[in-house]
Amino acid sequence: MDASITRRIILASTSPRRRELVASLHIPFDIVPSHAEESTPEGWSPDRIVTELAKRKAEAVYRQLDDRDRQGVIVGSDTIVVRDGTVLGKPADQREAASMLRSLQGRSHEVYTGVACIDSRTGASKVDYRRTVVTMRALREEEIEAYAASGEGLDKAGAYAIQGLGATIVTGIEGCYFNVVGLPLSLLAEMLASFGIQVF
Repeated sequence: MDASITRRIILASTSPRRRELVASLHIPFDIVPSHAEESTPEGWSPDRIVTELAKRKAEAVYRQLDDRDRQGVIVGSDTIVVRDGTVLGKPADQREAASMLRSLQGRSHEVYTGVACIDSRTGASKVDYRRTVVTMRALREEEIEAYAASGEGLDKAGAYAIQGLGATIVTGIEGCYFNVVGLPLSLLAEMLASFGIQVF
């Protein structure tokens, strides 16, 4: 039987954004939450951070699969925002969200997303990443406070969501848009193809 028909994606994430992006590929998929440890040493480069964390997430799910899950490809992913070499994760609260927005407004920053795929049958894996440059317009203080208060960016690296209200404060991107949302689909499609899963 054709492996591209029988195989499915096992998404190692509960992120609504990643779930929607994977669903857009029209490939059968399941969601298995990953509880991987996400701390990294100081001094790691952004690409190393996201590829290592994506791999940890996928490996954590791989270790908990049973025999019925052995026809899938596990996908782990991690996204960070980088401003002048400083990594910005998810804000702890509204106040930190506003602080992050102040540091990003009126300038450009980078978004890195790592993707890891593990063949659940063999344990073979591939890991890669994408980098996108995002430019944010200058914001008035009242805009910063209002957007932070909306809560939209509280669970997102860099404290904004480009696919939501955050779209109104982004003036341009250089690179993959979906990378900023949280999962670069072009990269994922290439990686899945190497495991026998074709998008089309």
